[in-house]
Order: sequence, then structure tokens, then C-alpha cells
Amino acid sequence: MNPLDFLIAPAYAQAAGQAAPGGMFGGGFGSLLFPIILVGIMYFLMIRPQMKRQKEHRAMLEKLGKGDEVITNGGIVGQVTNIGENFITVEVAAGVQLRVQKGAITSVLPRGTLKAA
Repeated sequence: MNPLDFLIAPAYAQAAGQAAPGGMFGGGFGSLLFPIILVGIMYFLMIRPQMKRQKEHRAMLEKLGKGDEVITNGGIVGQVTNIGENFITVEVAAGVQLRVQKGAITSVLPRGTLKAA
């Protein structure tokens, strides 16, 4: 007896004429069931929450108006002065304006947050 037999089970040849085990649901359906369940789990844990966040972000950008105080992806905080189709002008200090893409707006702050800070 080899000492590795305790760690690794030896493989023996299968006798001719024996059918492969069908599993719980049969050969064909059982092999398809696992990937289907896996895709379902991935949908509910990964894809669906991401779609929900995208929908909320899109709705936030549509409600954006002049005078709103926003934070960008880069952490820049300012007040919206102009809204275009793809770009927004944000005033970060008196007389200092930046043009950023609409998608770069992370969140909208409550009004008066910049004056309090």
C-alpha cells in the first residue's frame, strides 16, 4: 500500500457496459440545472442591484437644477450654474467655474451645505 493512498483515493477503471450515474434529475437535465441556478443567483446578487443604482443615478441627474450643490467623482464640491446636454458647469469658489460631465456628478447635497462648511 502506497502512503499517498491515504490522501488521494486511487482511481480504478470502470467495468464495460455500466451506465454513468444519472443523478437526481437524469443525465441531460441535471447537467443544465446547475448553470441555470448559478445565472439566477448572479442576476439577483450582482446585475439587479447594479441596474437599480444606475436607474437612481439617472433619475438624480434628470432632477438636477441650477443652484443645486453637488459632489463630483473626484470629490469636488460646488454649486451648479449651468446645465447642458452632456456637461454641467459647477462653481467651486467665487469666480471659479469647472465644466464636468453629467455622469461625474456623484450626489446632490442639501441646499446650504456649502455655506455651513
